[in-house]
Amino acid sequence: MNGHVLILGGARSGKTGFAERMAMRSGETPLYLATAQALDAEMLERVKLHQQQRQKRFATLEEPLALSAALKSAAKKHDVILVDCLTLWITNLLGSGQTVAAAVDDLVATLPAITGTRVILVSNEVGLGIVPDNAMARMFRDLAGAAHQQLAEICAEVHFVVAGLPLTLKGPRLTESTTELPRPE
Repeated sequence: MNGHVLILGGARSGKTGFAERMAMRSGETPLYLATAQALDAEMLERVKLHQQQRQKRFATLEEPLALSAALKSAAKKHDVILVDCLTLWITNLLGSGQTVAAAVDDLVATLPAITGTRVILVSNEVGLGIVPDNAMARMFRDLAGAAHQQLAEICAEVHFVVAGLPLTLKGPRLTESTTELPRPE
């Protein structure tokens, strides 16, 4: 377990599956810290599907806003925590009127203090596409990009996942033997 990890990728890139496999290799007591809020039927289905795919291999904690506090508390009981995902967390913060930059600063300050637990952060890279046509979407893209840069600076590893294939941006280069785990039946 060599420090915290940031995993970026586009929607449906395979980043969560990669993060789950990494978490299963990283510890004995994995926690899936979910930031999603099932506010509509489609999101409820997505949450159920993710839970089924994990097949109870992880304990689960749902925390849409107080991420730093949840990490501090969970690190007392778990040796690896997978946070999925930061962009939903940022969305939740915006929706609740909280200051995203302050929450990200708090997360950046919290992570180095968590030393006995590996934290694996999953987030959507939203800055690779076209420039959004409205101010709110541009603000979201900018906030996510700033958060990714701050977190990449302090994480020991940063990976970018495309088509299910991880590309190491920072940290030890992955090999097939370090990324493959049996996929759930």
